[in-house]
Amino acid sequence: MPIRTEAVMGTLVTIHVVRDSAGADAATDRAFGWFREIEERCTRFNLDSELMRLSAQTGVAVPVGAILYEAVRFALAVAEETDGAFDPTVGQRMHERGFNREHRTDKAVRLTATPDAAASYRDVEIDPERRTITLHRPLTLDLGAVAKGLAVDTAARELEPFRDFAIDAGGDLYLGGLNPQGDPWGVGIRHPRRDGELIGSLRVSDRAVCTSGDYERRVSSEGRTNEHHILDPRTGQSPHAVASATVVAPGAMLGDALATAAFVLGPAEGIGLLNRMGVEGLILTPDLARYETRGLCCAA
Repeated sequence: MPIRTEAVMGTLVTIHVVRDSAGADAATDRAFGWFREIEERCTRFNLDSELMRLSAQTGVAVPVGAILYEAVRFALAVAEETDGAFDPTVGQRMHERGFNREHRTDKAVRLTATPDAAASYRDVEIDPERRTITLHRPLTLDLGAVAKGLAVDTAARELEPFRDFAIDAGGDLYLGGLNPQGDPWGVGIRHPRRDGELIGSLRVSDRAVCTSGDYERRVSSEGRTNEHHILDPRTGQSPHAVASATVVAPGAMLGDALATAAFVLGPAEGIGLLNRMGVEGLILTPDLARYETRGLCCAA
């Protein structure tokens, strides 16, 4: 039962292939390679990344690779679906809030451009035929809510021939097939207010499970300590109606993006979004009120 853990994308990624089949090690190598490749192309913490080279050009149709194009295309689709509650153009505001350090070196990244404060996802144009992206205003893209999920999904495709496997990328999970005991994989849902405790659990197979929570906090430039890493693009502030949002979806890119969007929208609208998108989920408020989709099977 090969299990391997590596530090990538600012977190620990663990891949567990249940049976030690021929080719499993090579497939795991390729899976981790996708994490590194997608991070190199989609990070905003390296001014030489493909994402940041794109962000430095305004009013130009920039040809981009397939990975970056897909990440931006998908982020724009979710932004459109949520009417801007999810928006990949928040890079500058995230930078200003202190989320500006490269995870391996802890060095702060200094942005060279001055983004337009009024910029939104509507200022990003994609051309599927030419595979180009045009930024119509100066802005910095942040793909943090889709790139890791894309890496999980791409890694999962490498491991599909082995049927039974698990990928854990810092809380973004994909569970293929069955666990070593021959049962659906068990997934614990973190208690948003008690470290080391679970507030529920799920049994899933061939699904991604992704959670967005208000656990990671920063002191704002005004000295406030209630800021966290999830931003409402419509207000520029941290939303506080939700403590955590967990989504069960066919893929991790979809699950991660919808968990972020549901967190921003709040309990009622968030559950409405998940129902509309045909995924399952659980939203917990700061006072631990529970909002669930109709088909979620969650044990307390």
